[in-house]
Amino acid sequence: MSSGQLDRPVTSGDLIAELAARAPAVGANAGAWPGLTIYRFTAPTGPSWEEIQSLSLCIVAQGRKAVTVAGETYLYDAFHYLVLSSHLHFQAQILEASPTRPFLSFVLQIEPALVRRVSSDMLERRTTAFRSRLGEAQAPERPALVSALDQELLGAVLRFLRAVDTDADRRVLAPLYLQEMVYRVLQREQFARLLAIAAAEAATNPVSAVLDYVRAHLSEPLTVADMAEQVSLSPSAFAHLFRDVTGRSPYQFLKEMRLDQARELLIDGNLAVARVSKEVGYASVSHFISEFRGRFGVTPRAYCDMNAMNRELGSRR
Repeated sequence: MSSGQLDRPVTSGDLIAELAARAPAVGANAGAWPGLTIYRFTAPTGPSWEEIQSLSLCIVAQGRKAVTVAGETYLYDAFHYLVLSSHLHFQAQILEASPTRPFLSFVLQIEPALVRRVSSDMLERRTTAFRSRLGEAQAPERPALVSALDQELLGAVLRFLRAVDTDADRRVLAPLYLQEMVYRVLQREQFARLLAIAAAEAATNPVSAVLDYVRAHLSEPLTVADMAEQVSLSPSAFAHLFRDVTGRSPYQFLKEMRLDQARELLIDGNLAVARVSKEVGYASVSHFISEFRGRFGVTPRAYCDMNAMNRELGSRR
């Protein structure tokens, strides 16, 4: 990127170019960051049912989309973004797309803990009036919100996307730009509602403590009994609660978390497949390879090679 590109204001065209390069296939394309999915569609679609498990930021670069949750429809486009709370079953429809002007967007899952951490830092520097807004935000009225996409948030988004292209930037800068994105959203008029979504998820979800425990012990053998013990429940009661909250069994969720972390390690490209297998808690490399291929459609080695090729292509742009 030239210095002239850095100096000039960012535009929607910049975001279109970034997403087009990262979404070669029609439909969903995996992004080089956990929880990042990039979409391309070349024609409008009919309504389809979709699910989302985490608090998510949805931004369109080109085209228009409608999302219907609990009977209410939210429209967003290149001038507006959408935030969805976690564990939603909703209808989605692409309204504007063509081969010459494809629909391009991304969905990024955001940890509620990050929202709370950034908001806490903000509140320490705000007035009592601002705190009163927080007090009003204990129960979100709706499971989604739409707000205007401005230059500050667009710039943070572009910096984040560009940072995931190289290993060092991805480790050091991408988390900072992700935090900036959350900060920019929290600054807007939707502050109270977005923070309420994150707070409500933590308050009504005792499983969150278990997820923190699992993340910290992912390389170790874990059982449902181990997880249940963290919240003082019987394995049976915990399994029922976990399925109610996440829509998955504890075992299935643990497997997905292990494989997502494995994908993250493979993208970094610094560890051999056998080491990655061990790091995410698999005793058998062949079992790891089989489950990784079942989730992502390719072997770990092929996935690693594809990402190395993408990084090389990205460095030539």
